[in-house]
Amino acid sequence: MSLQDLILNIAKGARDASRDAARLGAAVKNNALLAMAQGIEKNSAFLKKENSKDLELAEKKGLQKAMMERLCLSDKTIKSMANGLREVAALPDPVGEITGMRTRPNGLRVGRMRIPLGVIGIIYESRPNVTSDSAGLCLKSGNAVILRGGSEAINSNLAISKVLSDACKTSGVPEKAIQVIPTVEREAMLELLKLEEYVDLIIPRGGEGLIRFVVEHSKIPVIKHYKGVCHVFVDESADMGMAEKIAFNAKVERPGVCNAMETLLVHENIAKEFLPRIHKKYTDAGVEMRGCPATRRILKDVKEASEEDWSAEYLDLIVSIKVVAGFDDAVRHIEKYGSLHTESIVTSDYSSAMRFVNEVNSSTVLVNASTRFSDGGELGLGAEIGISTTKIHAFGPMGLEELTTKKFIVFGDGQIRE
Repeated sequence: MSLQDLILNIAKGARDASRDAARLGAAVKNNALLAMAQGIEKNSAFLKKENSKDLELAEKKGLQKAMMERLCLSDKTIKSMANGLREVAALPDPVGEITGMRTRPNGLRVGRMRIPLGVIGIIYESRPNVTSDSAGLCLKSGNAVILRGGSEAINSNLAISKVLSDACKTSGVPEKAIQVIPTVEREAMLELLKLEEYVDLIIPRGGEGLIRFVVEHSKIPVIKHYKGVCHVFVDESADMGMAEKIAFNAKVERPGVCNAMETLLVHENIAKEFLPRIHKKYTDAGVEMRGCPATRRILKDVKEASEEDWSAEYLDLIVSIKVVAGFDDAVRHIEKYGSLHTESIVTSDYSSAMRFVNEVNSSTVLVNASTRFSDGGELGLGAEIGISTTKIHAFGPMGLEELTTKKFIVFGDGQIRE
């Protein structure tokens, strides 16, 4: 079978499965999700064995530390995958929800019903846990899913897919509702992106290069975010201890993810007090700091930040630091260099907090909290299927509701249009 025929058969199978998946009851889907979670835990040794093959090859290729971290299926990651599936099972089923029912002057009752999108293609890099998260969310929302992971995680993705498929077989879920493309050839992705007749939506997850490649070549609508240039703004009224903890956590806890802070903005009125405190914390953690001239006058050993630094997504233990003249200066900087992903303000002033929430135009805006909370699981969505920084259809972390749409439903008693 040619590669073209392989991808076409996968897409056709997903389209057929999507019709049956859309009709599954909540109990069937939840039982399948719980079986999938149990299967992940029971087969942890198998998953780690297959994952070790990917890790070994990645190490030989010299994959970056951040990418290796994303690739690894640790006990913690496997447990998190299983718990994510259970959390999705516990969430309300969005399919079939009716909202906005109202009666028109002619007696027609008009409302909207939530329905699945159909077939969703997920294209992603490195992180094999995306296989489990995406499959669970797509199943619960009544969609079929085609998963195309990166070549560096092919053994891990196929192993996870086998465990999930085995669980679904005994739970009444259509066999082809969850499929992983079993080849690493880039041509397979290009073939998938052509199949607008069978696939309703593409969600790419990975680096900016991957996402731009998908957008350029896809005939199918794409949900995307190119990168996460996230900011923390320490306002002049900030509690210093709180600001220190948030700025440290946002940068250091997991620097290789899209909701990690890349730029720290500090109000000039507190810069002389705050910057030496966070400098010590960052230095002890091995963080490389790059600063504006005002920052470097306070912190003598900090490297000079270039214009490119302000729009950089480092995904590493590197942070750019800028001293700003005030609230308006901070917001202007975010507007110019941000990526509409996640921004946080640390402040004790209610007015500044509310202005930040209202004026900053990113998909997640936080007050007195780390940017690391911009995550579907942390925001109560169960797992997440991705983060959108475009406003059409979805904006921010995407969970079950974002994998559905609404159709109009109309009830009459014989009305005709005059």
